[in-house]
Amino acid sequence: MENKLFFYNTLTRTVERFVPNEDGKVAMYTCGPTVYHFAHIGNLRSYIMEDLLEKTLRYIGYDVKRVMNITDVGHLSSDADTGEDKMLKGAKREHKTVMEIAKFYTDAFFSDCKKLNIKTPDVVEPATNCISEFIHMITKLIEKGFAYEAGGNIYFDTSKLEEYYVFSNQSEKELLVGVRDDVDEDENKRNKSDFVLWFTKSKFDDQELKWESPWGIGYPGWHIECSCISMKHLGEYMDIHCGGVDNIFPHHTNEIAQSESYLGHKWCNYWFHVHHLNDKSGKMSKSKGDFLTVSLLESKNYNPVVYRMFCLQSHYRKPLEFSYEVLDNMSAAYDKLVRRIGTLNRDGEIDGKKFAEYRERFEAALCDDLNSSMAITILYDMLKDEMNDATKYALAESFDEVLSLDLTTAHAMKEADKEVDAELEAFVLAKIEERKAAKKEKDFAKADAIRAELLAKGIVIEDTREGVKWKKA
Repeated sequence: MENKLFFYNTLTRTVERFVPNEDGKVAMYTCGPTVYHFAHIGNLRSYIMEDLLEKTLRYIGYDVKRVMNITDVGHLSSDADTGEDKMLKGAKREHKTVMEIAKFYTDAFFSDCKKLNIKTPDVVEPATNCISEFIHMITKLIEKGFAYEAGGNIYFDTSKLEEYYVFSNQSEKELLVGVRDDVDEDENKRNKSDFVLWFTKSKFDDQELKWESPWGIGYPGWHIECSCISMKHLGEYMDIHCGGVDNIFPHHTNEIAQSESYLGHKWCNYWFHVHHLNDKSGKMSKSKGDFLTVSLLESKNYNPVVYRMFCLQSHYRKPLEFSYEVLDNMSAAYDKLVRRIGTLNRDGEIDGKKFAEYRERFEAALCDDLNSSMAITILYDMLKDEMNDATKYALAESFDEVLSLDLTTAHAMKEADKEVDAELEAFVLAKIEERKAAKKEKDFAKADAIRAELLAKGIVIEDTREGVKWKKA
């Protein structure tokens, strides 16, 4: 098929034409969450833009297989393989087992993704499912001379590589500035850039998840899991590997080092990275304590899809600053947009020429390094065009295969909610009058029964000096 998609390849530091290993098929991998806490909206920006890439690939005709890991073991609080295990940290915080924490926050992550219209990957694999694969790869790396044992742990030896810092011309010292590491240096390492493949000595006596291995009872390092999980489901050659820019070093650098040493050939051709979401104080981080989540936005009456639109209005390679003022403006723009589409008359013939013209323009924007902002501009241009409503509606429906903004359903759902609310209000007011009459007749049993009936429907009533007030529970 025609290869018309261009996007920025972090590996070559250029915008490149995308050419998959196998014609018409794309092997795509996404670094998944470490499920020790809720995902904040900064994390979710990466998943929104990766979702945009996958849907763009499908839209222009590719068959995509996308795999994502779930990190439920091995990710320490420092990216440089030191500090506390994040899963253990979460378990201690909530007085639960590690696996209870993993299940709860995995479910919460995918619930957030659903609210943001992020497609669930074709394969989702927890790290704890793949211990045998990790042990196999580590064994082969030791046999090939790329790994060594020291102080009870197994390390990858970066000095055996001709080139380790594949993503940058920066020095080791400059790159390490970006690594979250505020603890003592690991003295077992032969080289500062070496990293742990398998821990058999943990400074945490209560480490909950441990497995038998040729090197003793222990658990895998963080970096090994993505290499093994991707190869398990996508084979030895991968087209696109995705993640946030904070994954570039050391995580993705280490993935390439171990994968290509194990395989003996190039592993992944294209690396797609999404920039940070910032607030006024800087990059969003869970370590700050309070952080923005999808649930928090919902509690403030924001539709999560509005946050998706906010992300799509900016380029994935640019830092994006969040503020409620900007989200308010986006919410108003979104409501106006879906109301306009919701009032289109769907009856009539679709103008094939106009449809093809606008679809071609929309595809061209997406294929130009995923210019989602321009794609939305083309949506607005289309709605202003003099073509008939049926064609506009069909195009909005088509564009939403990629944008996933509920363009053709949001207005109808909102109107339906209004109707339900009107019905509910009429029902509640009638029951309040019925209860008032029962109390006047001193039929307090009936009055209590009406209160209970309303409560069963999620309605709380309160007797005040100003009269009876009601609200949803």
